[in-house]
Amino acid sequence: MSIRSEIDTIFERDPAAKSRIEVILTYSGLHAILAYRLAHWLWIKKLPLLPRLISQIARFFTGIEIHPGATIGNNFFIDHGMGVVIGETTEIGDNVTLYQGVTLGGTGKEKKKRHPTIGNNVVVGAGAKVLGSFTVGDHAKIGAGSVVLKPVADYCTCVGVPGRIVIQNGKRLQEEIDLNHNELPDPVAEAFNQMENRMRLMENRILELESDLEEDEKSGIKVI
Repeated sequence: MSIRSEIDTIFERDPAAKSRIEVILTYSGLHAILAYRLAHWLWIKKLPLLPRLISQIARFFTGIEIHPGATIGNNFFIDHGMGVVIGETTEIGDNVTLYQGVTLGGTGKEKKKRHPTIGNNVVVGAGAKVLGSFTVGDHAKIGAGSVVLKPVADYCTCVGVPGRIVIQNGKRLQEEIDLNHNELPDPVAEAFNQMENRMRLMENRILELESDLEEDEKSGIKVI
């Protein structure tokens, strides 16, 4: 993938981008992904040490750590990016967007696949942690601050700690990348709202019973 394509991806998804020179000089996400592309090429060539050295230098300057062994598709965008970590056996599809503080991490000490596989057109919100060797499907959304420990199906969202899958309107037919990760549903808030509604119904029922009891007493009806 060319540097021009990487820059075009930033212009497509970040309204703050004003000029190409600004993007080239100031976007740490771009610097990190370009360093990764070089380190990954060297990693494939099985050169010792140098790929890891490049990734650590990029980490020092950008705050973004991408292991050179990770596999990343086209049109990959890291917005701001400070604190992003991508593990060695991570696989990322095309048109994926990560926000700051995202971890695509592993579990255990085994040498085999231990990091997540991220599908195409996926958005991972700020501070989210995706941990384990499972798949996040195409067009999925991971809410900010979520901790995802299980697979996420295509066209689903996952929010909360631990992550819970919430289906939004079934399948989505649009092909554009949806970056409105701030509009995800909150199942915890919904549960509290349901409890509040239930308590309100119970209070109203109690008031009705008390009112009926007072009417019976006024009518001289003895209530046992």
